[in-house]
Amino acid sequence: MSARVLPQTEILVVGGGPAGSTSAALLAAQGFEVTLLERDCFPRYHIGESLLPSLLPILDLLGAREAVEEQGFVHKSGAYYDWGGQQWSLRFGRLDQAGYSFQVVRSAFDQVLLQHARSRGVQVWEGTTVRGISFEQGRAARAGFVSGDGGSGTISFRHLVDCSGRAGLLASRQLRTRRFHDVFRNVATWGYWRRAARVQQAPEGAICIFSLPDHGWFWAIPLHDQTVSVGLVTDKRSFAAARRELGSVEAVYAACLGDAPALARMLADAERVGGLRTESDYSYVADRFCGPGYYLAGDAACFLDPLLSTGVHLAMYSGLLAAASIAAVHRGEVDEGDARAFYQTAYQHAYERLLILVGAFYDIHHGRDAYFRHAQQLSHRDQQGLRLHESFLHIISGIEDLHDAQHSPVDVLFDRLQTPLHGRPPTGLGGHGTSLMTPWPTTPTHAAAGHYLTIEPHLGLRRAP
Repeated sequence: MSARVLPQTEILVVGGGPAGSTSAALLAAQGFEVTLLERDCFPRYHIGESLLPSLLPILDLLGAREAVEEQGFVHKSGAYYDWGGQQWSLRFGRLDQAGYSFQVVRSAFDQVLLQHARSRGVQVWEGTTVRGISFEQGRAARAGFVSGDGGSGTISFRHLVDCSGRAGLLASRQLRTRRFHDVFRNVATWGYWRRAARVQQAPEGAICIFSLPDHGWFWAIPLHDQTVSVGLVTDKRSFAAARRELGSVEAVYAACLGDAPALARMLADAERVGGLRTESDYSYVADRFCGPGYYLAGDAACFLDPLLSTGVHLAMYSGLLAAASIAAVHRGEVDEGDARAFYQTAYQHAYERLLILVGAFYDIHHGRDAYFRHAQQLSHRDQQGLRLHESFLHIISGIEDLHDAQHSPVDVLFDRLQTPLHGRPPTGLGGHGTSLMTPWPTTPTHAAAGHYLTIEPHLGLRRAP
């Protein structure tokens, strides 16, 4: 095995998914030296196909929106919920932001973003696995890697953005600061179907969510390759019991389809192509999202239950925040401690709001077995270190978020989630709640840890007065 040393880089990004490509492209576009090491060779398969309107401003900032549009992805104009015996049709057009997003084949979407990062000057090394990070005097300083041809080497850096996803280079493998949520110990099993019928009540290109009586829910996502991604999410204990009883994952998936009559009708004339895929225990959070010399972004920092399709949103949003924080330090706008405080506060706030929103959605809707409902409530362990009361109030009473300060906060949330399809159309949660994460912290009013994001004349941070 040959050894090599890559030239020192100002910024090392580990992982070429949406978080890594976003942070790398934004930094390189400002003239910083950026090297990105990616374990796989793109295109590569990934789940997380339903995107949200909140990503469009980030694509615009990247200058990548046109390239994404050219892929011909399904335009997602909203979401449809058949949950607990009621139906909701949520339309993005009622938001202040864009009236659509995308349902993507992630292998194509992620490749577009990585190619865009290359076009901005990022040095991309695919087929290169980072084995570990070396610290010097408590600061992340060097990465050891193995390349696809069997060679190994090291690269030193000033700042690291760890976008290594579920593998969790730092949080999971080295620092061991990742913990899984007691509340969302779930399993997802999914496959792809052709010739599925459309739910007529659903907005064009919508993701459809179907609850089960006592053991979880299904997603159905239409894709531009004429398939529909159909996935089962259920708690780990129920899934294990059903698998023991029925004998296989295939049998559990089929049995659960039988418990979702609206979805079963949608798939009545459809044919599944390929096998099933399964992931478990995929909701987790690191104790800290940054430290001396490093930032954790995207799934490397945290991941939440997929009910509200927030994975890629958190990935690209954190990539933006990391790029701004690092750029501000490099230009001497803020010191490193202030930049890390901003990143930790802004990213944690975004994550907490979604955590609480998902928990509220599970808790408010009825029609499920008491065990599954209670299993989704936040435990004391999950609440440690979270500003739950503050975050909940921001979600349901912030005038810039829901524009409903004149109403009771709890009434507002209930109204938005429980208005049925043929009643008054909902307006506040049409974006699955991610509209609640905007506006970005770009004004002193929305400062995080005393600093706010600047977009012009360049991406960075500024101290709030």
